[in-house]
Parts: sequence; structure tokens; C-alpha cells
Amino acid sequence: MNVLKKIITDKDHAGLQFLKYVTCGGFALTVDMFVAFLIAWLWLPALKGTELFVKLFHAQCTDVPEGTRTVNFIIGSIIAFLISNLVAYILNVRFVFKAGKHSRLKEIGLFYAVSGISIGIGVALGALVVWLNFSYDWSYVTKALSAMMINYTVRKHFIFHG
Repeated sequence: MNVLKKIITDKDHAGLQFLKYVTCGGFALTVDMFVAFLIAWLWLPALKGTELFVKLFHAQCTDVPEGTRTVNFIIGSIIAFLISNLVAYILNVRFVFKAGKHSRLKEIGLFYAVSGISIGIGVALGALVVWLNFSYDWSYVTKALSAMMINYTVRKHFIFHG
């Protein structure tokens, strides 16, 4: 039990830190996906009948023009980002990084700013994928991978105490 507690609370070991970052990021990504796909299914139609989500959950989807689907993807992504980024911040402070390099308000602001820039790039790439008529699944993967590549390094070196 002490070994597990050490793994969970240790914020200095680079390997453990990255493993916890990926785990916490996976949880935040799950929240983001859940919110984004629910919005695309129930509120702002952006899914096609060929989507994995639609097939897995036998969801009914509304056919909409590609332009509308693209705009709905962007709006849904923004809403999902606001919610999942709060989850990511809480998990990162609790389990991954040492807070206190900046005031709490500045730290949260920087966290959202860096995430916003990286997800903005991801949403643009994802919207391009939708516009090119690929599936929502691929646009989502494109968005997530491009954001992940930026966040860890910037958060570790500029926002928190390594």
C-alpha cells in the first residue's frame, strides 16, 4: 500500500510523472469525448451514420450539410474543452505537477491559455478533416493528438514546478 501511495503522490520522478500525466490526460480526454459526442448526437448534429459512436450505441443521427457539421464540430469542441480542461487542471494539480509557481488564478489562466492554443490548432486541423469529408472519429483523433503534443512540455516547464 505504501508503494501505491508513493506512486500516486510522487511528483518528482519524471517517469512516474509522465505516466500519471498520460493517465490523467486519458481521463480528461474521456470526459471531452463523452461531452463532444453527446453534443454532436443530441444537440448540434455533426455525426454521420458511419461513425463508431453511432454504431456502438445505435444512435440516430441527423443528416446535415458539411458546412453545418463543421460549425457544429467547432462549437461542440469548445464546450467539451471548457469542461474537460477543468477536469485536467484539477487532476494535474492533485497528482502530476507541483502547483505554486504562479498565483492560483494566474496558474489556471496559463493552463487554459496553453490548452486553448493547442486545442485551437487541434480544432482547426479537425475541422479540416471534417471539411475533407472524413469521419468525425478521425477529426476528433486529429484534434486530440495535436493538443497532447504541446501541453505536457509547456505545463511542466512554464506553468508548474517541473
